Formats: sequence, C-alpha cells, structure tokens
Amino acid sequence: MQAQRFAIINGDDFGFSEGVNQAIIKAHKQGVLSSTSLMVSAEAAKEAVALANSYPNLAVGLHLVLICGRSVLPPDQIPHLVDKEGNFSNSPFMAGLRYQFVKETHKELRQEIRAQLEKYRSTGLPLSHVDGHLHLHIHPIVLRILVDLAPEFDIKVIRLPSEELGLTLRVNRSNLLTKLVWSGVFGKLRRYGERILESEGIKFTQRVYGLLQTGGITEEYLLGLIPQIQADLVEIYSHPAMPRAGFANAIHGAPLNGTLGAGEAELAALLSDRVREALHSNGFEITNHHFLCSGSGGNGSLKSSS
Repeated sequence: MQAQRFAIINGDDFGFSEGVNQAIIKAHKQGVLSSTSLMVSAEAAKEAVALANSYPNLAVGLHLVLICGRSVLPPDQIPHLVDKEGNFSNSPFMAGLRYQFVKETHKELRQEIRAQLEKYRSTGLPLSHVDGHLHLHIHPIVLRILVDLAPEFDIKVIRLPSEELGLTLRVNRSNLLTKLVWSGVFGKLRRYGERILESEGIKFTQRVYGLLQTGGITEEYLLGLIPQIQADLVEIYSHPAMPRAGFANAIHGAPLNGTLGAGEAELAALLSDRVREALHSNGFEITNHHFLCSGSGGNGSLKSSS
C-alpha cells in the first residue's frame, strides 16, 4: 500500500493583532490552514484564545517570543533580555550573540521561557507544538531550555526549519544572497536540533517550508513548490494577514505588488482552491500535530528523523 503523505499548514503570529487573528481563522474555515502558533504576550492574544476555543479542529502551539516583541515577565526580572518597557531587541543577530555569550541572559531566558509556557498552559488550550518568532527557539541555548522543560509542559513537537535550497531557488530566485546565508546557518542549527530532539524523544517533521521564502508564500510559490516536495511529512508555514493588519507586511516582507501586501498575498494563497488541489493531487492529506501524534490515520506517528 502506498505510504500516506501529510502536510501541516501553519499560520504564525496568532494573537499579534485582530487582523492577523481574523486572517488565520478565515484561512482555517475557508482554506487549507490546519494549525497556528500563539504569541501569548501579544496585544490580541486573549481574542486569539477565545477564537481558538470556538474552532477545536484548529491545532494551536506556542510561538515563543524572544525577539521583536514583549516579554511576559516584568522588565526588572529579566533586565538583560528587555528594555525598561519590556521589549526584546529587534535585531536577531545581536540577540543571538547576547543569548550565546552573556551569561546573565541564560537564567533570565529560562525564567521567561517558563513564563510563556505557563501563560500558554493557563489558556487551557492543548499544546500542539512549540516554534519561535524569527526562529529564535532553535538558538542552542534556547532549544536546550525548551528540551529541559519539555516533560513538565508536555512539549511533544518542536519545529526545526529544513528546506532544500535548490528546490526553493527553482521556484523563486529572489533575495538570493539571503537565501544562501540562511540555508547555511539554519542547516547547521537543524542538524544540532535533530540530535537533541531525537535523544529526548521530541518529534519534528521531515521538512519545514517558509523560512527561505518568508514574506512570499504566495499561490504562485506554493503551486511551484508542492509538486517538487519529496518528503512525506512536511510543514508549510506563513504569516497571513487581513488588509492593513500591518504585521506581516512590516516584519516579514515588503508589499509584493501595488495592491497586495505580503500578509494579504499569503492569506490569498491559503484560500486558493488551486493550492488545495495541488496538495491533494500530490498525495498530501492536510493534518496537524495533534492528529499525527495521536497515531490516527495511516502510519500515524510524527516522525522523529529526517
């Protein structure tokens, strides 16, 4: 019997704003989105939780925020991580260096990561997975903390970005230098993450698509990508937004043309019947981490190797 293929379609930044929340729910109700990641410290997080409770088939995980956002803990408890207003750095490069080499940040990172997990747990939502804003969750110090806390908070799945550079470039060669650098950096982080997660029995998908084309997960891109995917268990993530939601356009890419911003174009892709048909015709069943970890359907288990 032919092996089943599974695709998890995730929307990041749930809770960032009302517009982002509306886009994620619309993509779930009318499109292919099956999963989302909640920013527990964001301004519209409470609304996002209420919406998630109304859509039980939408799997929700934690979108850990340690960059370009606000902390859960007050600034005086984590002074090496945030400014006096509780804002993290807006520079992933500088934040990554500080988290690696400034020892004072290590204890504070553990405190803040625990606080975000506790705040997520207080929502009452089952924890589908953990990923991170701008992928700071796979920073070696951060990932080690998440693994240490996994038994206490029942973390079963952590996202490890992994996509083939050549495949992406065959579909879209824009921002070539950035794609080359990110492919090298995140490739090494992926290999490091695999060793840690496998040793602890924490799951991850074979491939994760979205990093190298961030801000540009359009219908055109997905229609070029999906037929080329060789893995049988993948995650595709994007940052859908309603018009003037602001976040996806400002953080994850400039407007793609004169009328649609990045977040709006990514929402349109998730609503596309052509994208749904491409997934179906290439043998993919749209699912989420809850379903796969439960052992339901086909081989049923979320793979722990690439």
